[in-house]
Amino acid sequence: MTSALSLGCIADDYTGASDLANTLTRAGLRTVQTIGVPPDDLALPEVDAVVVSLKSRSIEAGLAVERSRASEKWLRGRGARHVLFKICSTFDSTDAGNIGPVMDALRRDSGDTIVLVTPAFPETGRTVYQGNLFVGAVPLNESPLKDHPLNPMHDSNLARVLARQSKTKIGLVNLAAVSRGPDAVRARLADLAGQGFGAAIVDAVFDRDLETIGAVALDHRLSVGASGIGLGLAHALVTSRKTKQNASNTLSDTPVGGPAVCLAGSCSQATLQQVANAEQAMPVLHLDPEQIISGKDESRRALAWAKDRIKDGPILIASSSTPEEVAALQSRHGRNATGHAIEQAMADIADGLVLAGVRRLVVAGGETSGAVVDRLGIPAFLVGAEIAAGVPVLRAVGAKAGEMLLALKSGNFGGPEFFSDALKLMR
Repeated sequence: MTSALSLGCIADDYTGASDLANTLTRAGLRTVQTIGVPPDDLALPEVDAVVVSLKSRSIEAGLAVERSRASEKWLRGRGARHVLFKICSTFDSTDAGNIGPVMDALRRDSGDTIVLVTPAFPETGRTVYQGNLFVGAVPLNESPLKDHPLNPMHDSNLARVLARQSKTKIGLVNLAAVSRGPDAVRARLADLAGQGFGAAIVDAVFDRDLETIGAVALDHRLSVGASGIGLGLAHALVTSRKTKQNASNTLSDTPVGGPAVCLAGSCSQATLQQVANAEQAMPVLHLDPEQIISGKDESRRALAWAKDRIKDGPILIASSSTPEEVAALQSRHGRNATGHAIEQAMADIADGLVLAGVRRLVVAGGETSGAVVDRLGIPAFLVGAEIAAGVPVLRAVGAKAGEMLLALKSGNFGGPEFFSDALKLMR
């Protein structure tokens, strides 16, 4: 990678990173997704954007800040003038962080007076109006995200949510200003900065709002948001001719072949329905969460079950449970211990599957995806065809197992037949 990056990105989980990398690729930027800060000896192609994937959404805030700052330093060192801190489009974060602490640290490092913040992505049903985040037609706190096992969201007002995490004052750039165009947004930001605000939630309801936000964000060195603002930034870079639009895809079409397995760790309503639908198309094993927490026997049972079947076609292994079942588990064993045990069990299973020859993996759930990719030691991905909005096919770069294709899906993403749809594109 010899030329300077047009855009650097830091994502707080792996599925969100794939979503962003997919969005940037569709917009015409040659994009690579890395897992953490890449080692110096990792050969990457010449690209316009790099998305550094971190598993920092739900870890201790100080550690999330440390890893994010190291990522920003690496990206700036490769010439990235603007860095996007990519967060979930449902603003997943507790009052302890990690969006606020990371934003504060990166803002100090960047030298920006004020930071634009928006998780809006109308294409995926995420809109922000008067600072309130909507998931489809309902406010965030009325959506299924209120039952998220790690980051339950009980407030749709993002200025309030972020103010509880950040050390700076949080303002609002409302839709009326956004609809008047970039200069009106710039004027509002200048006014807020003059009043001592360090960040501003920016409304966005329509796709054209993202273009306005992206154009203004490029005036700054840092922005915070979901893939929607990434789309706006990419559009601004292409239209300003700071980078050329590249229609070619960086992913080779060479088939990988071999056995294919789907792993579902998400407990979202969307994934639960996708798992139910998959039972009509492939063998499905439902893991017992209590047995997972008790020890390694459940992972061994899953591997034995899988090895007997992978030669006959795709299979699915699910640890997904309903919100009520998750709540009961957490009450008995603790939230963090429950989540960690299930993630590590899925990582154990993935590792065993790869040793058994599996080279195509579809993984549902952000925390599950992070645990699996970390265990497999994959340092980077090239971005391929879009399976569903926000979910591309990924080809591993530098994987110890050699050629591999993966799909990493956030819990709420994808249509009813997502697993079958993914496998059709992963040859």
